Amino acid sequence: MRRIACPERDDWKATAERVGFDFHTIGGAPYWDETAYYGFTLEQIERDIEAPTLEIDRLCRELVARAVDDERILRLLQIPEAYWTYIAASWKRGDPSLYGRLDLCYDGQGPAKLLEYNADTPTALYETGVFQWLWLEEAIARKIVPAGSDQFNSVHEKLIAGWREVAAAISRGAATGQGHGEPVRGVHLAGALESTEDLGTLAYLEDTARQAGLDTTMIAMDRIGRRPNGDFVDEQDRPIALAFKLYPWEWMFREAFGRSLPGASTRWIEPPWKAILSSKGILPLLWSMFPRHPNLLPAWFEDDPESAQLGESYARKPLYSREGANVALVVGGEVMDSDSGPYGAEGFVRQAVATLPRFDGGYPVLGSWIVNGEACGLSVREDASPITKNTSRFLPHAILP
Repeated sequence: MRRIACPERDDWKATAERVGFDFHTIGGAPYWDETAYYGFTLEQIERDIEAPTLEIDRLCRELVARAVDDERILRLLQIPEAYWTYIAASWKRGDPSLYGRLDLCYDGQGPAKLLEYNADTPTALYETGVFQWLWLEEAIARKIVPAGSDQFNSVHEKLIAGWREVAAAISRGAATGQGHGEPVRGVHLAGALESTEDLGTLAYLEDTARQAGLDTTMIAMDRIGRRPNGDFVDEQDRPIALAFKLYPWEWMFREAFGRSLPGASTRWIEPPWKAILSSKGILPLLWSMFPRHPNLLPAWFEDDPESAQLGESYARKPLYSREGANVALVVGGEVMDSDSGPYGAEGFVRQAVATLPRFDGGYPVLGSWIVNGEACGLSVREDASPITKNTSRFLPHAILP
């Protein structure tokens, strides 16, 4: 694993805007950064990233299988009791998952370590699946990277296949009486459409759903309506059979419409059982289930006396947080880095500090993508701070010959 400085394409901004990558710059600073790329060997990708990603996903599913029948775990995760049965039914019914992203600490040697799992509403999908692949093709053609270079990236193809499997799985459930209504032929995609980044992610997912043969409808979360029986409908009063939501489950549960979720016929992507994995409370739970696992870091709930084992150095993370908000890195009892935000009311976990590698003043975190149950892509986010934030730069990567 190397950080390799390289020339930018002189037309990359025009290319980004031509293909719909409208959030390549955030607050006047570059979000997409191709002044360097990260180079990997094929062995590093296959042995140290792809294999651990599948392994961690397996561990997480074991945790879900245990959690849905264990109210102690659900209480630890601060999941409202009103939704326990709803979540358990989703898991036991086999509701499909489309995608997720594991954030890993990796320096090119030794096992990758799980920092957290973005299981519910991960972004950085379009730039991973499309724009960095376009970069690679042009970088090879312009001799920016060696001929024969490749990329750990089949995200686009896997998303299309994933949509087909999601629709087929839910349709099979309807046919066998485990689902509601008719076979699925379309999907509503909902989120905060006023956010350029969220809109870009939703537009990309809409494109892949269409390529999978589904009819699509984009809708703002606050424009979803309800019928008297609690079923969800769109602005044309059409029933919503399948909805992709770029909106976290913990927010869904707090909304006024939340009480209608369990009784409604709508199936959601990501499914309700992903509410378990979207909490950073899974970090201490995984550690307790699989102690000393090579891909996990020691972690405890902050109010657990066992957290004292970490001493005066740890990462303090809210159970629910987005983009590094309210995370603090404590070393020797001193806060070395932190980010502000609105999170933390549900409590915190403490995780052993993973020393991120440092390349030319930047700290990279690897995002390893799971789509339709397969590890299929890599994103690299880099920051001058050890805490990855919403504004952290995205750098492309290549597998070098």
